[in-house]
Amino acid sequence: MLLGRGSHVDDWATPARLSRIAISEIACKQRAPQAHGVSAMKLFDWLTGTKRPAAGVPAKRSAEVRADLLAVNRPSAPFIVRDGAPENVDLVAEWRIVDARWYEIFAKAGLTRVFKILIKLDEPASEVRAVDQEWSVEWRAGVPTLSLTAKAFRGQSREFSFGTAFAFTQQGSFGQVYRYKFSTAEIKTPLQDVVTKAGWTWRGVSFGKL
Repeated sequence: MLLGRGSHVDDWATPARLSRIAISEIACKQRAPQAHGVSAMKLFDWLTGTKRPAAGVPAKRSAEVRADLLAVNRPSAPFIVRDGAPENVDLVAEWRIVDARWYEIFAKAGLTRVFKILIKLDEPASEVRAVDQEWSVEWRAGVPTLSLTAKAFRGQSREFSFGTAFAFTQQGSFGQVYRYKFSTAEIKTPLQDVVTKAGWTWRGVSFGKL
């Protein structure tokens, strides 16, 4: 190779360097669609309220997941997880608004609508599918009456369920303090934690069959 005065051989111009650059560019082009796909999946998960387990967590059997979800119940908590046979699902999580022992608490909260979370367990997919169902609340002489809302909301709600600025504080059996503002997240979060710790995915359903 002939070099002029002051010239030198730059490493970037060698065949080996050019080869590495070409390979790097190809790898970047291959990673870009994958990164876009991951971002899109995360956005969709956020919109639907889907939560996934950490990598490597072994999946429990369906019966164990069901038992774990029912174990979230506490007598002093203002919500309950119960059998969902009346709704033709596996489980239902809801506020105890129809429980006479809780009328006063919910009346003070001024609830005008509440959400039931309908839950189905899919063992082959290690997945809990959940949908929110909105109910309107009418108070008569301090007693609530529930009916499906006219707009028939069915999907994923992030809204608060109460009308007035009221919070209920529950003292747990081991000194824990639970403060409720009656939002759907206050029911969903402990359930989602149970599901993901069991190696399952909590999938929020907004469209299609539960």
